[in-house]
Amino acid sequence: MTFRRSKNILKTAFPTVVIMTLLLGCGGGTGNSGSGGSGSPPVNNTVSVQVNPGPANNYVNGLFVSVTVCEPGTSTCQTIPNVTLDTGSMGLRLLSSQVTLLLPGVNVSGNALQECVSFADGSYVWGPVVTADIQMAREKASSVPVQIISATPSYPAPPECAGSGSDDNTVEILGANGILGIGNFRQDCGPACTSSSTSLPPMYFLCSGSTCTTTAVPLASQLQNPVWLFPQDNNGVLISLPAVPATGSPSVSGSLFFGIGTQADNALGSAQVYTTDASGNFITTFKNVAYHQSYLDTGSNGFFFLDPSTVGIPTCSDNSSFYCPPSTVQYTATTTGLNGTSAQISFSVANADSLFSTHNWAFSNLGGPSPRVFDWGLPFFFGRNVFVGIEGQTSPAGVGPYWAY
Repeated sequence: MTFRRSKNILKTAFPTVVIMTLLLGCGGGTGNSGSGGSGSPPVNNTVSVQVNPGPANNYVNGLFVSVTVCEPGTSTCQTIPNVTLDTGSMGLRLLSSQVTLLLPGVNVSGNALQECVSFADGSYVWGPVVTADIQMAREKASSVPVQIISATPSYPAPPECAGSGSDDNTVEILGANGILGIGNFRQDCGPACTSSSTSLPPMYFLCSGSTCTTTAVPLASQLQNPVWLFPQDNNGVLISLPAVPATGSPSVSGSLFFGIGTQADNALGSAQVYTTDASGNFITTFKNVAYHQSYLDTGSNGFFFLDPSTVGIPTCSDNSSFYCPPSTVQYTATTTGLNGTSAQISFSVANADSLFSTHNWAFSNLGGPSPRVFDWGLPFFFGRNVFVGIEGQTSPAGVGPYWAY
């Protein structure tokens, strides 16, 4: 059995961007904000989420949700299960092997738009951008650009995309049927991809023959966080997962609520608000080191950080992606928003090999090394209500982007 580290979307350093799962959501967009739903009749805004080994039976701490997609403006729909729920990216990406619908492609300058997304381990996904209606609970976003991850792409992935990594275009490699990014931003790149007068990131491409070149893409044609396109409950999400024992659990069921403060079931309550920078980051101070690239990420399956002490934590001899301390290590760190709100967070890191030997799949104390950033992955979410405020959208907590817990 292979217990792999999550495929985290590589966070870029674009001026207005985001995250590891590096938020690829560049953010920084403008437009009218809206709380969406405060004066509207309540609708079903809740879907179930599960932590389980996923469709390939190899995903430790994988958080999954079902997503219904439809041919735009029709009732021809398909529900796709086992889609990774990722607060570290924006937009819906689906494996072509899982989609049976005829979804129209998105064109820019008369050519079919392709997208590349790189992961922190050097791998990538590549494929066309198409349009679909997205339905979850009683919420619906119409004509949303999404990516189809091609098993047999019409165009070869350009070197800027592929590099030396592998194409994660199967269920066995990706560990899921797709990725649903519902992070802090509206689009997956934002203004950084709209102007050809600046250096464009290698994300969006137009292809002719065997040649693909980067292209500027209007905001409306980029992959969208579908939540902000809902008619109501569109200012963010609440993720609620129960606590798990120190030895883990074979599976966990929780809930995803759309909207923040728009209905009785998504009120902030006693949660504190931590505003972020234009990349979705706040500050984590750990052992007197301030990590300004710090974020919450359901798409990361552990706490990923470095212990700056002279001893540190040993990694596992059979998998250097995870820590294997001789005994469980207890830590405390301080998270601080750009608004000055701070809180002490206690967490622990156990021996990953010992955890995996339990044959459980959900762990609150799994960790691994990651330089220069502090990635609060899925273990952070167990036993908490965590809110994700979307940029430019108003809520009782103010205007996003922010985290709240």
